Amino acid sequence: MQIDNPGHYRTSIELDVMAELLPLEGARVLELGCGRAWMTRHLAENHAVEQIIATEVDHIQHEKNLTIDDLPNVIFVVGGAESIAQPDAGIDIVLMLKSLHHVPVDLMQRALSEISRVLKPGGLAYISEPLYRGDFNEILSLFNDEKIVRIAAFEAIKDAVESGMLESADEYFFESPGHFADWDDFEQRIINVTHTDHAIDADLYAKIKSAFMQHMETDGAHFMRPSRVNLLHKPQSQRLPI
Repeated sequence: MQIDNPGHYRTSIELDVMAELLPLEGARVLELGCGRAWMTRHLAENHAVEQIIATEVDHIQHEKNLTIDDLPNVIFVVGGAESIAQPDAGIDIVLMLKSLHHVPVDLMQRALSEISRVLKPGGLAYISEPLYRGDFNEILSLFNDEKIVRIAAFEAIKDAVESGMLESADEYFFESPGHFADWDDFEQRIINVTHTDHAIDADLYAKIKSAFMQHMETDGAHFMRPSRVNLLHKPQSQRLPI
């Protein structure tokens, strides 16, 4: 397992990677950290999943998600990955889309243990994480440097595999195009999120905006955002820890 492998990137979008790697048809899917439920909606409407249980730890966003009334095969639940309100061995696929590094470091192993608990034997965990490189990351790190927590998330995955809790099925590196129409679009989607107070003062705000505006073109700002996917599966039988 490698935290990064620049020589093996493919250009793709996350939706296509999931469709390639996951047996979504007829699956009971648990999405941990669904955010604005954009990905949830796409999976529910375009793939023949049986059900999606979409969790979100941010109460403000969860309340907004509860107003969504046109996705009958989706259940929205508030809660974090370290304490999943689901019975044992009832989930086919668990998704963590850029969310493991948001779990407190001391709770990451518990989150992976919970994922293993709720998965059916042979079930899959798809965990994608952003990589610490690229122009977009340089802007983000000005006010939200995630280097330490991204490393911690990778180490937690490695530990889960080495312990036998989960097994590595695949490791996949890709970069996806990202687009912001203008500064206001970036500010709304990246800075003004309800789950984090970035405590940005006027000087830092100006520095972030200046860095972003260097990438503005006539049709907006474009970035390539590299990611790693760790596809894990729950063993049919697990060895007991020594």
